Amino acid sequence: MREDGIDGIPRRAVVVGAGVVGLSTAWFLQEHGVEVTVLDKQDVAAGSSWGNAGYLSPAFSIPLPEPAVLRYGLRTLLSADAPLHVPATPDIGLWAFLTRFAAHCTPRAWQRGMRSFVPMNAECLDAFDALLAGGVEAKTESAPITAAFEKPEQAADLRHEFEQIRGCGQPVDTTELSVAEAEVPQLSDRITSVLRVEGQRYVDPGEFTRALARSFVERGGTLRTGFEVRGMVRTSGQVIVKSAQDDRVSAEVVVLAAGAWLSKLAKPLGVRTPVRAGRGYSFTVPTDQPVPGPVYLPAARVACTPYQGGLRVAGTMEFRPVDAPLDRGRIEAIVRSARPLLTGVRWEERHDEWVGGRPVTPDGLALIGATKLPGAYVAGGHGMWGLTLGPLTGRLLAEQITTGKRPALLRPFDPLR
Repeated sequence: MREDGIDGIPRRAVVVGAGVVGLSTAWFLQEHGVEVTVLDKQDVAAGSSWGNAGYLSPAFSIPLPEPAVLRYGLRTLLSADAPLHVPATPDIGLWAFLTRFAAHCTPRAWQRGMRSFVPMNAECLDAFDALLAGGVEAKTESAPITAAFEKPEQAADLRHEFEQIRGCGQPVDTTELSVAEAEVPQLSDRITSVLRVEGQRYVDPGEFTRALARSFVERGGTLRTGFEVRGMVRTSGQVIVKSAQDDRVSAEVVVLAAGAWLSKLAKPLGVRTPVRAGRGYSFTVPTDQPVPGPVYLPAARVACTPYQGGLRVAGTMEFRPVDAPLDRGRIEAIVRSARPLLTGVRWEERHDEWVGGRPVTPDGLALIGATKLPGAYVAGGHGMWGLTLGPLTGRLLAEQITTGKRPALLRPFDPLR
């Protein structure tokens, strides 16, 4: 009997969540010969796996709580246009979460967290390559991320951040360019300097996730949508998953990869670290000229990506309930901050306006691994880096589930910490 209470390699597994993290876990479990069923209360890529910026960016994959975030948040708390938005609310749970988040915004806590990210960032793109080599009919585009600045001190802030990352052991390859050398026609004349971050990639996130789902099903996996999980119990060596309609699915192993809804399901399993929705917004706009690659506007906290012939624009970290309706004021705030810095963008023709809940933890570390219920695992809480780290999360967790041994890379992400 293994330490997780499972007798040998599980034959069947259930994964809750049809986003990139859940589907990657399911796909890599299939690589180990496990029969997998994926459940989702909505559909494939119905949440953040559709609406994010599509960056595959290990250079930017860092713990969210950091001193600069705390200083920025306090300075802009009452600003309606600030990228970090915390609406006035009597939600005691939210303020308790934010208090814990603020407590982790210290240099020592950030460095400790960053050292946990470094080996994950080193391997994350390899996991994408493994999926593509294994039959997932999608593509990743290799391209630098062009960080553009209106003021010299803004560039200094990002250079300092990269020095901090390098100091924790992760190489970051950057090139300083003039605006003309960057060859990005969308940069306006208010941009004075550019820092190009080499070795990154991007994808169409929704299409990538749907391609992953198709591959999973073609390999014999079962995908059930409209299945809202309400709880689970273990009996006779099986974990039974119950739906809101009292439908039941059982397997030796269950993985909760439910994004911003993770805490509701994982708390009864002994997972005390809360997950809150850090909601992000995005939309798509036509451009007068083709966009050569991702563009990042650090001062505005706006990420832009070539998307279906136009430009996907994403931004904001908004702490509201995950199911709250889209706040059009947040879309307008992104437009106001990005419009002066970009040219040849038809802002009034924007479409695909979206809001989704990115799963944020107070210490900035994901929750990946076994819970107190034998056979039950979680995979979530990646914050803004669920796409970048999702496939690697799935590969490592599938290894832990099928061997009974936790990979060294997952130790800092223990969901029972």
